[in-house]
Amino acid sequence: MTTSVVVTGLGIAAPNGLGTQDFWAATRAGKSGIGRVTRFDPAQYPAQLAGEIPGFVDEEHLPGRLLPQTDRTTRLSLAATDWALADAGVRPAEWADSSMGVVTASASGGFEFGQGELQKLWSKGSQYVSAYQSFAWFYAVNSGQISIRNGMKGPSGVVVGDQAGGLDALAQARRQIRKGTPLIVSGGVDAPICTWGWVSQLTSGRLSTEDDTTRAYVPFDADACGHVPGEGGAILILEDAQAARERGAKAYGEIAGYGTSFDPAPGSGRQPGLRRAVELALRDAGAEPGDIDVVFADAAATPELDRIEAEAIGAVFGPRGVPVTAPKTMTGRLYSGAASLDVATALLAIGDGLIPPTVHTRPTAEHALDLVGPEPRPARLRTALVLARGHGGFNSVLVVRAAD
Repeated sequence: MTTSVVVTGLGIAAPNGLGTQDFWAATRAGKSGIGRVTRFDPAQYPAQLAGEIPGFVDEEHLPGRLLPQTDRTTRLSLAATDWALADAGVRPAEWADSSMGVVTASASGGFEFGQGELQKLWSKGSQYVSAYQSFAWFYAVNSGQISIRNGMKGPSGVVVGDQAGGLDALAQARRQIRKGTPLIVSGGVDAPICTWGWVSQLTSGRLSTEDDTTRAYVPFDADACGHVPGEGGAILILEDAQAARERGAKAYGEIAGYGTSFDPAPGSGRQPGLRRAVELALRDAGAEPGDIDVVFADAAATPELDRIEAEAIGAVFGPRGVPVTAPKTMTGRLYSGAASLDVATALLAIGDGLIPPTVHTRPTAEHALDLVGPEPRPARLRTALVLARGHGGFNSVLVVRAAD
């Protein structure tokens, strides 16, 4: 019998809400967290908007000894992990260290920390570079710091796949639980809002240069011109369902199915891989297209990528065959944090029977999507499909289902 894996805790840090309660209240209300960049002066750059997290004071969430050795992305991850563990009713000190593992996703690592140390190297010399530079910039730093802080010595790792990585990490966590580890901390958080990170993101050619916050990130819209980047994400606690029941834990829902694929090389003439990933995820979940109550879109907001996603959804579900939403229009694309935040949002939506809105977008008729507009839509929700694509051709899809 296949082990069922459930989510028992959520920790959310997002541009429109810090903590699960504030985030969900803002999302239900269609509150956007997108604005002009404040972490540096963006005047000299073509893109000047981002989804930044307000009100996160490092010292209020972490001991002082951790601050000199961590980047903002790690500080957000550690705080979100604390919130998720508390939400799940898990006190790590009461668990065997080998019974807990950590699998996170990262797209950029500690960009801001690395930038600061490189500036010291160039301007002052190597003797001024922090020893913590050896790991604070690294993709695996969040997994490492979470495991150290909480004494978690079970299977751990990191997945790098841009936005798709947020789902890949959850899938890897599910594999580890099915192999016998009772609990895995998983998800993704990124925070690349610094000048070095900004220049790196601009090279993709996919950042919106629109300065109107209500029109800068409008997926499936005739005026779609790229995405607005953001910081944050979600950390989730995944557990063996039976073990969670035995300890009296609540379950937000089940990680029911997963599928992944890669797009072919440009110019090959072969079809994009997103539809294939959807079909694999449905098969893994033992679900039919008619079982899906809502789709959380990747929402790239470039004409070609929007077309590919709309065609994949239409091919599986039929024209306007399923409600589609893109709540990331309120936060920006959070890279590895985006898809894990979408999974958390889907679980909250299932619990409340409410599909969150897609703000600011005026979808074109050619996409034939039933895109939920600026108001939330009440609905009976049991099963949701989350889509994610990473720069370079990664496609990942996750099915989440209400827990029995």
